[in-house]
Amino acid sequence: MLDTAHDQSAADSNMKLEDYLIPGLPPSFYYIPNFISASEEAYLLTKIHSSRYVNLSRRRLQVYPTQLTPQNVLLSATSMPSWLAEPICQRFDALKVFEGTKHGAANHCLVNEYEAGQGIMPHEDGGAYSNVVATVSLGAPIVLDLWEKSTDEEGQQKGRGRPRHRILQEERSLLITKGEAYEVLLHGISERHRDVGLKEGSGGELGDDECEQPAINWELLGDKEAFVDGVLQRKTRVSLTFRDVLKVSKMGQKLFGKR
Repeated sequence: MLDTAHDQSAADSNMKLEDYLIPGLPPSFYYIPNFISASEEAYLLTKIHSSRYVNLSRRRLQVYPTQLTPQNVLLSATSMPSWLAEPICQRFDALKVFEGTKHGAANHCLVNEYEAGQGIMPHEDGGAYSNVVATVSLGAPIVLDLWEKSTDEEGQQKGRGRPRHRILQEERSLLITKGEAYEVLLHGISERHRDVGLKEGSGGELGDDECEQPAINWELLGDKEAFVDGVLQRKTRVSLTFRDVLKVSKMGQKLFGKR
């Protein structure tokens, strides 16, 4: 049993999601530092077994409770594992993170592991999910880059040039993307070993692949002192990305409750 009696997280029954809105972005991004405690983080990392990872070109991936079909249907005889449901999904419910989505709750989780220097190209999450994404960061901070959508000569959407905004995701934090923010921006993680200029006016000489765009959620950070020089030296980071899959098999509907 997880003992959190002497451990601290920001989550409590009086939290209001609107208090964590990131200003200056399309509606709505929310950032909650210390969403889970250090002991909860350590426990979660023990449950993510290396043997379950699938190696991709720039990261490692696990999927819970199961992969979607080619038709983007969630087929599963099991619900979300208890170690993900408690306390994370319970806190989502308390904050009404998935209120108004197809099933009113997260029913799918991607576990991604990024080593320093790894990332993912600009993308959008697509039509398989309701327009809410909730991501918990474990192990180390990361910088999420945001691009306004643009098209190439063939009409394909892509991110171009340096990102329009950057969000600094501390370890144990929660980042929520809802509504218009889900639809009008591309997001990705640049492949680099460090990020600079995260604090306004921190300066420093930029490398060819570096971007000096202050973290737009700076005022919401839990520990600004850790980034007082505006620099993040990347380490291995694990993300838990929760979504509500729109199409659930009849077997899945019995487990997830609707609808």
